[in-house]
Amino acid sequence: MKLLYVHERFGALGGAESNILETAGALQRGGHVVGILHGPSTEKGLSAWSNAFPHRFPLAQGDNAAPTLAALNEFQPDAVYVHKLADLEVLATLLDSGLPLVHMVHDHDLYCMRSYKYNYFTRHICGRPASLSCLFLCGAFVTRSHEGRLPVQWTSYSSKVKEIELNKKFHRLIVATQFMKEELLRNGFEPEKIEIYPPVPPPGNASWHSNFSDRNLIIYAGQITRGKGVDVLIESLAHVRAPFECLIFGDGNHRAFCEQLCRKLGLAGCVHFKGYVPPDELKIDYRECSVAVVSSVWPEPFGAAGLEAMRYGIPVVAFDAGGIKEWLTDGHNGFLVPWMDRAAFAARVEQLLHDKSLACRLGEQGRQMVADQFEFSKYIEGLENLFARVVDETRQPVSL
Repeated sequence: MKLLYVHERFGALGGAESNILETAGALQRGGHVVGILHGPSTEKGLSAWSNAFPHRFPLAQGDNAAPTLAALNEFQPDAVYVHKLADLEVLATLLDSGLPLVHMVHDHDLYCMRSYKYNYFTRHICGRPASLSCLFLCGAFVTRSHEGRLPVQWTSYSSKVKEIELNKKFHRLIVATQFMKEELLRNGFEPEKIEIYPPVPPPGNASWHSNFSDRNLIIYAGQITRGKGVDVLIESLAHVRAPFECLIFGDGNHRAFCEQLCRKLGLAGCVHFKGYVPPDELKIDYRECSVAVVSSVWPEPFGAAGLEAMRYGIPVVAFDAGGIKEWLTDGHNGFLVPWMDRAAFAARVEQLLHDKSLACRLGEQGRQMVADQFEFSKYIEGLENLFARVVDETRQPVSL
């Protein structure tokens, strides 16, 4: 099968990009031909991405209907696999092609004008569907700008509504959790079009596991944005009295603030920001890790970084936000902490640092849970079956 990925960027960045790279590589090894229609480069991990995608079709700034059509004509895909992309011209062109279209909904971008489903100021999680209340109650027509000279930009409500309507015409939408499926249902998507496929990380070396050393190493791996709650993590760690070292892997627009907060709270000597690190290097640190932390305060769609840590037999401490509770069972493979409760978060981290036998037991139970419920080969097989079904459905004549 020839499968054309579509994504807003090219290169490593966060969980969505990790999933794209891993699935593309697995599908390619399985005999499928993959290409990608993409936006700007992240300038990270480009060698691996170039190997995974021998057929690349860049989008330009401005009118993207023409390059999209050119990519379809040149690559001739059997199906199109859309990830994160809000370009209405691209979406409309893909729909006009008549090809089978599948959208992997990684986060809340599709139906939230702010993209993270919680109030920027209060950080309270939003449970409403996209509607005019986004304008009058949330003020979501003004959002943060990551480009240009101004710190804010205008966001169009009508464009968001059109994006939702275009996506409702897709043949399937993939989500990672039941929580995400319910978000789509709340926004009027048809239940029979939504399928749950958790983005399982590939298996690691079965012999690699943490030694739970006296180093008391804590690891955070993910983007450093406000919704990921790294600042809340730092405030929580300020309550930990046991000696520890925390490594924060990743980058993002909230990093400078978090680094300054570390200095302010006197944690600069034990909390270290390492930036982006390739997965093969990150696993070396997992071998000495005692606790993995997932500090998301936005409603996390899934939280694959937690599963990745569990593959090394490491317990996870996380806030109860979004879909995390679908893989993290409190007291079984880690601890699920009440949302934004810094003292409780610190207490659970410190408990695992003090009691290495408990940390080891919870970590091993997490490793077994991942092996039983989140097998990478079954995940890829499920995707292959899904694409085969939608291709078959679109080829069948419509009965009158």
